[in-house]
Amino acid sequence: MTGSPDITGRDALAYAASRLVRHSAESGPAPSLAGAGPDARLVLMAGEVVILRTAPAEAGTALLGPDEAKRAGEPAVEIFLGRAEGRPVFAGTVSEEAASLFPAPDYRALDLRALAAEGAVAREEQGLIATAKSLLAWHARHGFCANCGSPTAITAGGFRRECASCGLHHFPRTDPVAIMLVRRGDACLLGRGPHFKPGMYSCLAGFIEPGETVEDAVRRETCEETGVAVGAVAYHASQPWPFPASLMIGCVAEGLTDAVRIDPDELEDARWFTRSEVMRMIAGNHPEGLTVPPATAIAHLLLRDWVDGVVASAPCP
Repeated sequence: MTGSPDITGRDALAYAASRLVRHSAESGPAPSLAGAGPDARLVLMAGEVVILRTAPAEAGTALLGPDEAKRAGEPAVEIFLGRAEGRPVFAGTVSEEAASLFPAPDYRALDLRALAAEGAVAREEQGLIATAKSLLAWHARHGFCANCGSPTAITAGGFRRECASCGLHHFPRTDPVAIMLVRRGDACLLGRGPHFKPGMYSCLAGFIEPGETVEDAVRRETCEETGVAVGAVAYHASQPWPFPASLMIGCVAEGLTDAVRIDPDELEDARWFTRSEVMRMIAGNHPEGLTVPPATAIAHLLLRDWVDGVVASAPCP
């Protein structure tokens, strides 16, 4: 296991570091895995899990060599991600059942949440794997043109799909999500969804809608979910979230009102927590057994930085 429970702050954020030099849609023709040679590497997704080589144990990696990847057969989809440390890196999808072709102890199959929680690969590889998963998920859902319904073809190594019928180009999407630490005096506003594990509270969050600024999304989502009005908003940090392809935009916001009226369709509970309470939730010794998300999540970073007094002061709206 590569991760460490002692890693905190931005260095602990999952998927936020990558050793990948991306190919992108503007980088000219992409190589193929078959012609890339033995130095090529392949990230192999079997359904929702990624195949990791775990031998030797201290060097867990999702960057498989061409020969070892062949045991799963030809990928249903193959894309060229770019280069890592000078080596061409590809990604491919195989059936969920193909994971059994990579047995322990030399291999294991992990979903990306478990991969990040365990620190099963180097931090700089997590972002690369997130890119692979998000792009492959996009290809799985965009085989046909949204304009005319005709089949589309992979181009630009996988960073674009093209429709031969109407000529439209389709590009991978990233869904922006605002996640916000709303503070008022010495307290912050946290909520819990019905799907959260018992006792866990987190920062409020919601998708940014078309034609909406990040700041207005923070204000709208906070008001919709809790009835709390928000004034000034400041950016703090961001985190890719490959489920399937979101970007969490972390903000700090100033609450203008105290009363909390939750939307039961969105939240199970929401309330104000003092700084000392959040400190105990982070430390895991809150008297009610309440907790916050792990250090791999941007919500944890927002809360820890607020407790430590290093969050930015929100500018005037």
